[in-house]
Amino acid sequence: MTSETLTLSRSSAIQQLQSHFEQQKWSLRELFATDPQRTTSFSCEAAGIYLDFSKNHLRQETLQLLLEYAEEQELSRQIAALFKGANVNNTEHRPALHTALRFQGTPKTEHERAVADCRAQMQRFADNIHKEKWLGFSGKPIRHIVNIGIGGSDLGPRMVVEALGSWHKPGISVHFVANIDGADLSGTIQDLNPEETLFIVASKSFSTLETRENALSARRWILASGANEKQLSQHFVAVSSNIVAAQDFGIAPENIFPIWDWVGGRYSLWSAIGLPIILACGYEVYEELLAGAHGMDTHFSNVPLEENLPVLLALIQFWYRQCWGAGSQVILPYAQRLSKFPAWMQQLDMESLGKSVDKEGKPLEYPSGSVIWGTEGTNGQHSFHQLLHQGTDLIPADFIAIKQPTSELHEQHRWLLACCISQSQALLRGKSIHEARQELEDAGYTHREAHALAPHKAIPGNRPSNTLILEKLDPHHLGALLALYEHKVFTGGCLLGVNPFDQWGVELGKQLSGKIYKAAEEHAPEDWDSSTRSLMEKLL
Repeated sequence: MTSETLTLSRSSAIQQLQSHFEQQKWSLRELFATDPQRTTSFSCEAAGIYLDFSKNHLRQETLQLLLEYAEEQELSRQIAALFKGANVNNTEHRPALHTALRFQGTPKTEHERAVADCRAQMQRFADNIHKEKWLGFSGKPIRHIVNIGIGGSDLGPRMVVEALGSWHKPGISVHFVANIDGADLSGTIQDLNPEETLFIVASKSFSTLETRENALSARRWILASGANEKQLSQHFVAVSSNIVAAQDFGIAPENIFPIWDWVGGRYSLWSAIGLPIILACGYEVYEELLAGAHGMDTHFSNVPLEENLPVLLALIQFWYRQCWGAGSQVILPYAQRLSKFPAWMQQLDMESLGKSVDKEGKPLEYPSGSVIWGTEGTNGQHSFHQLLHQGTDLIPADFIAIKQPTSELHEQHRWLLACCISQSQALLRGKSIHEARQELEDAGYTHREAHALAPHKAIPGNRPSNTLILEKLDPHHLGALLALYEHKVFTGGCLLGVNPFDQWGVELGKQLSGKIYKAAEEHAPEDWDSSTRSLMEKLL
């Protein structure tokens, strides 16, 4: 693999790293052949998660150059600033204190006291639902919870609720609606009894288009079933900072759960946005999720950079993005219950690092974020793994394996883990053209046939991957995994010099959709492009 030399003129360490890359000729096979103990040197463990990063094009010199660059960027100072509550979100002049959401023990700061009050409010509410003290308008207990949100108000809790399926409480079903496409809401509620259904409207502003329209439709559905306006509060609660708008909707003040401006949407599942997790699994499970994340917080904030799991993952991604020209990274959880994890990671990484200017507003002279994608194993092996193995692009992979089975089908779990290990081995080893020819001849092909077919069966190999192992998929380990990737993304922002906590690029489409919706009833402005005007005429 080669890449065009990229200019990161701000750093002498980066120039050394680029020179190191241009001089490197080693293959992954060679790295392992020359160092039988390589995995010992390129692996570490923290908060119940084992990371093997030995299948990367790293030598000790490479790692040292990356760490020197991290120090040039004052990474240690930036990590300390994050935990101290400094305004690390510089464009919005606020801290990013998602780590305060998972504090343990007695609250010590103003933020932690606010979080403790919110936790107590959520626990009381969940107890009322689980003990059937909360009743719908007709006197029936709540059986169905529908979370209405989008983005960070949907992806995080949705992913965790699915991942912790083994902990679901009987008698309660939790559903999620995000898309403004009416098929999402109507398909979700069509088999639900409105008398037993509670909606959580999750929106910091209480004005997000998709959430607002879905909530209004849900409101009409409840009213059409026989409830009156005063009874709406028995079927709606909110997670919002806009108290007035939520009350105007018909939600009682005591059923509005707070969310603060120092919690970014994609980092918010640890806040009241995680209420569906508590309702699905119970408050004790939620506490374990927080404890696991806090364990990773402690590791990230205290351990030297060279032994720090989030830092190592971020440095590896930076190495392949900047020097190897790798434009995407694939996330491969080998666990069916983690099927929503790649989608959560997409928002976390791409919304955080998809920037074109640095913190000072100066245009970047180097690539920023990567395209993040993937799906659960082994489904991906029968779709896009072909591209990973024989495509022309180098795509680094993160494999995530769970040691203990998540079902009673233990033999299938052994096959699942065997497939996970074999895929990372295949990316490393590949299959040479000589090996392909020999394999074909051993299978009975003639010498000429084998030579003709071998190029099609040869696999380059020498493709990088990380493997992360969780002992089991329980709330504690899941919390640690999510915090690990949150901190990896923060570290990536520090390395790139961008603000990973704003997302101004999301706003433009929102602004224009309102104008287009209005223009459909009036007239499109003359200065609009012909494509937009034509699409409006055909669709609206």
